[in-house]
Amino acid sequence: MKRIIILMASLAVAVSCIQSQVQSINVVPYPNEVCIKGGTFNLGDSNNIFYSEEFDQASGNAVKSFAENLSIVSGKKCNVTAGNGRSGFVFTYNPELKNEEYHLTIGRKAVIAEASSLNGVIYAIQTIKQMLPVDVFGKTAAPEAEWTLPCCVIKDSPRFGYRGLHLDVSRHFFDVNEVKRYLDIMEVHKLNTFHWHLTDDQGWRIEIKKYPKLTEIGSIRNKTIIGHIKTSHEYDHTRYGEGMWYSQDQIREIIDYAASKGITVIPEIDLPGHMLAAITAYPELGCTGGPYEVWGDWGISNDVLCVGKESTMNFLEDVLTEVCELFPAEYVHIGGDECPKVRWEKCPHCQAKIRELGLKSDDKHKAEHYLQSYVTARMEKFLATKGKKLIGWDEILEGELAPNATVMSWRGVAGGLEAVRMGHDAIMTPNTYFYLDYYQSINKENEPLAIGGYLPVEKCYSYEPTTEEMTEEEVAHILGVQGNLWTEYIGTEDYLHYMILPRLAALSEVQWCDKDNKCWDRFFDSADEFCAIYEIMGYNYAKHIFNTKGEVIVNKENRCVETILSTQGNAPIRYTLDGSEPTSESMLYEAPIKITGTCTLKAKTDKPGIETETFCKTFQEHKAMGKPVVGNNEAHWRYTFNYPDNLTDGVRGVSNFNSGEWIGMNGKPLDVTIEMDGQKYSSITLSTIVVKSDYIFNPLDITVYLSKNDADYLKVAHIDIPVEGKNDPDGIKEYTLTFPESDSKYIRVTATTLDKLPSWHRSPGRKGYIFVDEILVK
Repeated sequence: MKRIIILMASLAVAVSCIQSQVQSINVVPYPNEVCIKGGTFNLGDSNNIFYSEEFDQASGNAVKSFAENLSIVSGKKCNVTAGNGRSGFVFTYNPELKNEEYHLTIGRKAVIAEASSLNGVIYAIQTIKQMLPVDVFGKTAAPEAEWTLPCCVIKDSPRFGYRGLHLDVSRHFFDVNEVKRYLDIMEVHKLNTFHWHLTDDQGWRIEIKKYPKLTEIGSIRNKTIIGHIKTSHEYDHTRYGEGMWYSQDQIREIIDYAASKGITVIPEIDLPGHMLAAITAYPELGCTGGPYEVWGDWGISNDVLCVGKESTMNFLEDVLTEVCELFPAEYVHIGGDECPKVRWEKCPHCQAKIRELGLKSDDKHKAEHYLQSYVTARMEKFLATKGKKLIGWDEILEGELAPNATVMSWRGVAGGLEAVRMGHDAIMTPNTYFYLDYYQSINKENEPLAIGGYLPVEKCYSYEPTTEEMTEEEVAHILGVQGNLWTEYIGTEDYLHYMILPRLAALSEVQWCDKDNKCWDRFFDSADEFCAIYEIMGYNYAKHIFNTKGEVIVNKENRCVETILSTQGNAPIRYTLDGSEPTSESMLYEAPIKITGTCTLKAKTDKPGIETETFCKTFQEHKAMGKPVVGNNEAHWRYTFNYPDNLTDGVRGVSNFNSGEWIGMNGKPLDVTIEMDGQKYSSITLSTIVVKSDYIFNPLDITVYLSKNDADYLKVAHIDIPVEGKNDPDGIKEYTLTFPESDSKYIRVTATTLDKLPSWHRSPGRKGYIFVDEILVK
């Protein structure tokens, strides 16, 4: 019965997806209810625009701006009238609709847009624009374009009330016009919250009139690290940040600009850690007294605010007072992340405050963690006196969570789930799905320098913010979803746009679309259209969505390996199996490719006008290739990929452990069983990778067992492996174990993970990972 229910649910999802394709329009995020009718509305027949006088001034201005834009690009003058009309575009005030809801009824003579608020009006306009020729997003006349709309009825409102995008302007600064461009593309995707990260160790970017040195001194660093923090120890020794901060007038200008687009601006003043810029400007705020320097490194500084001093707490309240006066938003973000406690442990002021408050270490946290909880709770109470609510990163859960705090869950999803179980609101922004500073390609050498990770568009799209285990009350506490863009390695506007686009489109559908209304195939097929919007608006964007996608599967029935290829828009795919670059003369992909031996498969989308990356997989033949494999332990949830099948698919991993070929174990040993088919063999090779800075070490030992019946196993080989030293090179490491030749049907392989990272590591005592890409049997 359970299986029948699951199959019916799967069928319902499939039917929903099929229906959305049949009744599809190219709009992202996709409306939650669309009914396509016959016929079209022609702008040339009716180009008058009306709007109800019940709308507020901002809504009227949005309609007028749309009319002005449409007049320019269509070459047809659009007349705007406050009042009702029967033809053309008619924006009607409907108080029955929710704040961000809108309805569109497009007939042959009129386009009727109903809304009750500015946001509803804006979203109706954005949907209309995406159904018109892409020229509507430009600034020049295109009278030759087909200025028509398909007749349809759309009833739409967002799934989540909080739909955010974050921007760090501390590490690299972006001026007022660049921030406005960021807001422009948010508007296209119907986001409603701009999270503005204004302060950090590397620069203070907001004018605080009571403390002028924050921008005079705290905005400028004397050097910046060259290259990646994990591999570089060189600096440019160039001053960065002169004049790179926002006056309070500029802040107001951006807030007003955002408001005109239905976007709320939430400021972040990160505390009590990530405050080195402030401490440099006012050394008395630190525990040691300095001297301090605005940081030219990335990462986490041990120098944090001395919260044992009442003068420091007064400083924070003074700063937040000016912030609250500037920003009309309901929320203020106080960070709270990555605050080392090493200075507090030795600081007499902080230790005195711990004693005064009666804070004690326990099995969960040190007293210093509870000291940070005191700071968070005090800031929450202070913000409440200003009519504001507090948001913090999920580290504010360490210790005691302030009573009314909202948690922004970035270290995966665990923080958000814990918060909602405690009755707190949460905003989901897991790094594994929505840290937009991660690489978009596994081929890092072809990408601009980034912080690390691998986050393609399809993974962004796959995220679901709720779980089946959540109660209705817990689901209600999930306010929404946000993407984050940290700018350590992002120094230009072009690169900024490259990193958010088109992943922003995927984020917008996660934020907006009802769970059952998402459909990757429909979204994927619309990429030509939303990327064309980026082009005409002058935004640089990543082209990876047009690359050939490949899935390597172990066909257990036929005991072989197959590769399934696909690409956006069903463009032709050309491929080779000899490692050569595909050309227009290469084999045309028409069916899954059966891999029968050692080879390098390369495939490329044959899409005119767009240069795409080559899909490449190298296969190494061995006797377990294509054989069924069972995982006796679960892989780490973040690094399961195609576990356990990817251990016998013949695919050799590249140096990027996030590439999909590798699986990661953490805390639990690797423990798998391979089912052979009568071949004789006498060795296994475990292929692993070591990346010590990412906690990935070698296995401590490997053991091989054989069995005829999958019940009685005999240990036939074992090796112990020394822990990698600090100066041992990272990279792919293979370990081969030999034993007397056998034709046993079952092979069981175990490999133990490192329980505690060594004392020399930056995170000593933390559990280590092992990563494996293949178990080769010979």
